[in-house]
Amino acid sequence: MQTATPRQADQDVTLTLARYLVQARYEDLPPAVIHEASRGLLNWMGCALGAARHETVQAVLDAQTPFFGPPQAQIAGRAQRADILHAALINGISSHVLDFDDTHYRAVHPSAPVLPAILALAEWKRCSGRELVLAYVLGVEAEIRIALSVFPEHYDRGWHITGTAGVFGAAAAAGKLLGLDETRMAWALGIAATQSAGLREMFGSMCKSLHPGKAAQNGLSAALMAQHGYTSSTRALEARRGFGQVMSSRFDPAVITTGLGDSYELLRNMYKPYACGLVQHAVIDGVLQLRREYDLAPEDIEAVHATVGPLVVELTSKPEPRTGLEGKFSVFHALAAALVFGAAGETQFGTAAVLDPRVVALRRRVTTELDPDMRKLEGRVRITLKDGRQLDRHVPEALGTLARPMSDADLEEKFNGLIGDLLPAGRTARLAQACWDVARLPDAGEVARLSAGAC
Repeated sequence: MQTATPRQADQDVTLTLARYLVQARYEDLPPAVIHEASRGLLNWMGCALGAARHETVQAVLDAQTPFFGPPQAQIAGRAQRADILHAALINGISSHVLDFDDTHYRAVHPSAPVLPAILALAEWKRCSGRELVLAYVLGVEAEIRIALSVFPEHYDRGWHITGTAGVFGAAAAAGKLLGLDETRMAWALGIAATQSAGLREMFGSMCKSLHPGKAAQNGLSAALMAQHGYTSSTRALEARRGFGQVMSSRFDPAVITTGLGDSYELLRNMYKPYACGLVQHAVIDGVLQLRREYDLAPEDIEAVHATVGPLVVELTSKPEPRTGLEGKFSVFHALAAALVFGAAGETQFGTAAVLDPRVVALRRRVTTELDPDMRKLEGRVRITLKDGRQLDRHVPEALGTLARPMSDADLEEKFNGLIGDLLPAGRTARLAQACWDVARLPDAGEVARLSAGAC
């Protein structure tokens, strides 16, 4: 593969990335990356199916169904099919709304913008599983590198980086499936750049999941438009008025191009055991460990105190959430629900759990303390019991992080739990196997078709 010198790469970031995406081959992928793609697909599919009946998904279906085009692609967990652009939108929303999807160790939920775009396209075009896996890996690589080139200042400004960077991942992955040449791939990235969007103000509302949904739809559209000759600047990433410099005052173009093909960001992906923001997971881990070890009941507990890092305070400080979506951004709810129910899955972050009187009562006895030196995925909890005892637990790394990863068996258990009885008998196991075997499938659309629901 021909690579640019560091100086050329800094000057021609968009074209350098486009060249890499076009030239990359499935045969270049290490076995560990191929396996991680199966893990990511399984986890993504479970999250999408688990939310298939969520009110957020129903609302967007009610609004968009009258405008569906031909039935080209499956909507996960539904009997309905849609044109590929609407399928990408809806599956992108459903796979993120539970906040149970994957998270890169530094930034971005990588799969929610990329997989909805390429699963829809692969089903329509009848692409092979190998083609899908390569496109997925490359889409994640593009979106993460672009995200990290503006991170953290871009995120600190208030941009939801899953939306703003995810559109590039969807465009790159779809462009790979479409076989775009270097110029058209650069156009696709440019068309994506001018549609980059997502505001952190939307956290705790339905609109948070709209960000990867629109990223998937807009990225797919960008690749299709480029395929048909729709042009853009070929310096959309690096130009003075391009994505990087407009979206951040600390844009580092070298992050996008240095070492392309030498390592893969998908290997730095993490999977959630709990259905909320990853920054809360360490303290959830801590209270669940203490609950199990001391056989605690809610009525035993006088107070809960959590020592947390800056992001927990910034992102999850809603003291009185009113809905399940708000509950995902309340560390007070997360700890109370975990102690009341002994779990922190999607049920514990539903609206019924948020309004449960036992949870509300305990939530009001949860306090937090900021430790500015605490790492993002670290936490400390103290539970004070009514008999005066104090139970302490320090969690250096939450379950699901790179230091304590979820195993393949853990991911399949999560997948099965999210799907429940949504699919006909026997189909859940077939779908899981298709995800594990995706690289060997002659038609990657089989994965999408197996996700069809009964209604």
